[in-house]
Amino acid sequence: MDDEERKVHEGFMREAIKMAELALVSDETPVGCVFVHDGVIIGRGMNETNRTLNGTRHAEFVALAGILSKHPISILKETDLYVTVEPCVMCASMLRQYGIRKVYFGCWNERFGGTGGVLNIHSDPSVDKPYPVHGGIFREEAILLLRKFYVQENEKAPEPKQKRTRELKTEINPMDVHAPKSMKSEAEKAKMKAEKVQVNGTANRTVTT
Repeated sequence: MDDEERKVHEGFMREAIKMAELALVSDETPVGCVFVHDGVIIGRGMNETNRTLNGTRHAEFVALAGILSKHPISILKETDLYVTVEPCVMCASMLRQYGIRKVYFGCWNERFGGTGGVLNIHSDPSVDKPYPVHGGIFREEAILLLRKFYVQENEKAPEPKQKRTRELKTEINPMDVHAPKSMKSEAEKAKMKAEKVQVNGTANRTVTT
């Protein structure tokens, strides 16, 4: 990926981050996304699982509902997704069934990731056409948003008392964002597991640092 390409991808990921920030102030797990067709954003979404009490209302599903109300499903074959956190298994499966062209994400989803974090649904040769994924675009920003949510949630909880003293950790450990999980060393895996932040069981999103 050359500098010009990266600038384009970062521009769209910034838009996804804006959606994640909106989710954060709405007391939702801060995951946001945009779908891009021919260089134009055709759909935006953020997590709405808390507001709707519906565990399927992940950012990707929310955005796709809007897209498919205006466009034929075939448009997704020429559409790319930018999402702040690696799609979970459910979303990765849906994206493959709908024929998404490419997926770009910010940080890995160590517990529920469907595009390399846990499973490789995007590249499984036994089902529909695979799609390529590229992780690590604004990884640090995506992680910090999730940490803010984690601290914010604990500040609201009356018990146990130690939750009220939880502080926001701003240091992000370096990571080879282009290497699939299977290529990481055992030491790195252990370190990542020791430092992962679980953000919301309902939303099925976690992040490794």
